Amino acid sequence: MKYIFFVGTAGSGKSTLVGAYKQWLDDHGVDTIVINMDPGADALPYEPDVDIREWISLDDVMQEYGLGPNGAQIVAADLMAASISKMTAVVDTYGSDYALIDTPGQLELFAFRESSQLFVRAFGRDSSMVVYLSDPSLCRTPNGFISAMVLGALVEFRLQLPTLNLLSKCDTLSDDDEQRMLDWFQVSDALYGDLLDSDSEPETVIGMELFKAIENTGVFGEIRAVSAQEGIGLEEIYAAAQLNFFGGDDLGEE
Repeated sequence: MKYIFFVGTAGSGKSTLVGAYKQWLDDHGVDTIVINMDPGADALPYEPDVDIREWISLDDVMQEYGLGPNGAQIVAADLMAASISKMTAVVDTYGSDYALIDTPGQLELFAFRESSQLFVRAFGRDSSMVVYLSDPSLCRTPNGFISAMVLGALVEFRLQLPTLNLLSKCDTLSDDDEQRMLDWFQVSDALYGDLLDSDSEPETVIGMELFKAIENTGVFGEIRAVSAQEGIGLEEIYAAAQLNFFGGDDLGEE
């Protein structure tokens, strides 16, 4: 089984995309399971096959440790490590091609806690990849885009897994806005030029330094626009995963 971790900031559309992509895979005959790793999820747009909430309840954590929702989320993220063997035992009962892993809504609760490393090792580093969602609402300005890129670079550095970058919720963007953001990611000179045009903004000084720092890290490159609502880009996620794991076999060749 191959594991795809869907990671992104709160509101970037991870759960919605997981649900839409799962339906797309089902429709195309690809055997897939969904793993929910968000112990604080109230409602999900899909039916998880494996659910961390079976072992960790956010309400129970709040009561046991006398914490509010935010503190309980942090403790729950660390407690997830104790449930790895139980979760993997259930996952191993499936013989699916892919497992889609919906990570916690708060980016830092997964990417920057030790439990994430433990889960990656448990599932198998060679069998895992990351799909990183950039929220277009955070990327509309050059400085906002730089901030989003830094977060994405930190996630890739932290997890050390092949990463597919997605611009989520592209249906909310005009054609011009979407193309501008794609150009910023794919052509670093375009982003640099727009940063220069906005140099009257105080934060641009920091933005320029961050740009220089990440320019040579390999962050710039391919990105795909996707929309769970419109079904845009789902086939490209599959193609990228197939290329990463199997060298590019497509649906017609399976």
